[in-house]
Amino acid sequence: MDDRLTSEEKMILLQLARQALEDAVKGKALAPVDDERLSPRLRQPGASFVTLTLGGDLRGCIGALEPFQSLVEDVREHAMAAGLQDFRFPPVQPEELAHISIEVSRLTMPEELPYDSADDLLSKLRPHVDGVILRDGFHRATFLPQVWEKIPEPAVFLSHLCQKMGAPADLWRYKKLRVQIYQVEEFHE
Repeated sequence: MDDRLTSEEKMILLQLARQALEDAVKGKALAPVDDERLSPRLRQPGASFVTLTLGGDLRGCIGALEPFQSLVEDVREHAMAAGLQDFRFPPVQPEELAHISIEVSRLTMPEELPYDSADDLLSKLRPHVDGVILRDGFHRATFLPQVWEKIPEPAVFLSHLCQKMGAPADLWRYKKLRVQIYQVEEFHE
């Protein structure tokens, strides 16, 4: 990622994510942001994932793979959604807020990863560097690069990603799927 965020920009995004999460959980309306006070990079279209953890365990994670709104609005929207709309978890409760940590991942544009076979795909994956998107028709799933920390073996990584997509774990071994990769700039509270 060539245009990395400054420390100040990261701090602003984390503060806005925290405020959006707290307002959403408490049922408050989201206050508008004064765009004029933001750097051009924060006002430009950007794609992000917001990950919530509680005691080191995942508590919610939602994001977008491609930009469709300003980075600031993307982060705010996904902070609220991670807290209230991640179907894997019940909505965050007000008493949890003080114990939740927020991580923001700013994504690069996904790029196609051409490959010829399952073995070729394994050889082209870059653990701990690339996020991976698998697509099979209308089904898709992604893992951020941070997931490599928990699933470092590429074959197991792809199998879990197939399952996340709702497909058999070994689908990637016998069917050519559309594969895209991206990188992230990750920062947290």
